[in-house]
Amino acid sequence: MPKYYEFKVVGYYLYFTSFCIVECMHVHASDTKLTESGSAKFFVKENGDTILQKRGSLTDREISKIQSFIKDNYKEMYLKWAQYSKQGYFQK
Repeated sequence: MPKYYEFKVVGYYLYFTSFCIVECMHVHASDTKLTESGSAKFFVKENGDTILQKRGSLTDREISKIQSFIKDNYKEMYLKWAQYSKQGYFQK
C-alpha cells in the first residue's frame, strides 16, 4: 500500500491501495491496517478541498485536521498518486 508519507497525521497513516487507482485521487486514513476496510476516505479536488466519502472511526476533529493537512499538501501528494494512476482529481 503506497503511503503518501511515512509519518502519521493526527495518529493516522494517509495512503491509497493498488486496487483503488482506477478512481480519481483520494486519500485513505487508518491507524492500523492499510486497507480500504475500516478506513476513512477523502476524495481530493484540484484546489485541495476534500469530499469525505467514508469516515471510518475518525472523530469530527480528526477529520477536520486531516482535511486541513491534505489542503496544505495536496500538490505534493498528487505527485505520489500520479506515479501509480492516470486518474486526476475529483471533478464532481
